[in-house]
Amino acid sequence: MAKVYDIPADILIDKLSNILKDEGVSAPTWAAYVKTGSHKDKPPQKSDWWHTRCASILRKIYLRGPISIDDLRLKYGGGKAVGYGARNHRLAGGAIIRTAVHSLEKLGYVEKVEGKGRVISSQGMKKLDVLSTQILKELIVKEPQLKKYS
Repeated sequence: MAKVYDIPADILIDKLSNILKDEGVSAPTWAAYVKTGSHKDKPPQKSDWWHTRCASILRKIYLRGPISIDDLRLKYGGGKAVGYGARNHRLAGGAIIRTAVHSLEKLGYVEKVEGKGRVISSQGMKKLDVLSTQILKELIVKEPQLKKYS
């Protein structure tokens, strides 16, 4: 069985975001107007950015759990130019990450560990591992067999 480590992140996040859409993860009403952090100038331009962010957070929790909301804010943050100096790092918006994590907890994919942060549940791990196996099978079928030259 393939693991999340074996699959390219962009392919996994894209497929997982489509699955989360089908399972009923809905974006909050304010998601169309909010920036993802103080380091950004505009809100996200894609209409389905919420599902992509939820899928990305689920993958990060799988890879780095237990992880706190503040650690996720640090990971999703970015640089903001201040005056003429170098860019200074700003944290991502906490409400976006908290709301996404709570929706993943409602689905049963993420669990909270007191004092440490969030970890992936057994149901979430199974979901991601099965999806990784499906993607790996698709990738093997799509790529042509390489000839071995001796």
